[in-house]
Amino acid sequence: MPAKGSSLPKPNATSGGNAPSERPMENEEWKQRPPYLMQPPEEFGPVKWQAKCQCGQVSYKISRDRPLKAKYCHCRGCQIMHGAPFQWAAIFHKSDLTFDNGAHGVSFYSSAHSTREYDVPTKVSCSFCRTPIMDEGRNVCLIFPEAIVAGDSDEERQKWREAFAPEYVITSHQ
Repeated sequence: MPAKGSSLPKPNATSGGNAPSERPMENEEWKQRPPYLMQPPEEFGPVKWQAKCQCGQVSYKISRDRPLKAKYCHCRGCQIMHGAPFQWAAIFHKSDLTFDNGAHGVSFYSSAHSTREYDVPTKVSCSFCRTPIMDEGRNVCLIFPEAIVAGDSDEERQKWREAFAPEYVITSHQ
């Protein structure tokens, strides 16, 4: 039942009195590992690509020229999560990415547990504008090439299209 003056129901109480999506992250050592570990340029290496969310509060760099793989996924889950007919994703090792502000400004969603806790696999988005940033697994990240700053010239855009061209298409996860 909604609280008086509120249009939303209160979350159900769980252990500790917090709803699953409000529990504090118990283990934050992930902040000290890529891609959230902020690295000086000399440690990270040459930047090949830069990406950002729509509002610009979350940005990251990529040190690899091309993804390990790129794909289009037309499964129903990706259609719902992205509000689009398909998801375009490019796979990188976590160490290929570094967030400019570490974990500041990012939010998580664990579809496996339906919580906003950091628990891989997790979906990462901007806390402010909610732009999807990536899907993070144990060893790799699936970034969304649309977020990459590809430049304005035809040559720069062509380089981007070629680097992130999908190698395969997924229609369902069966």
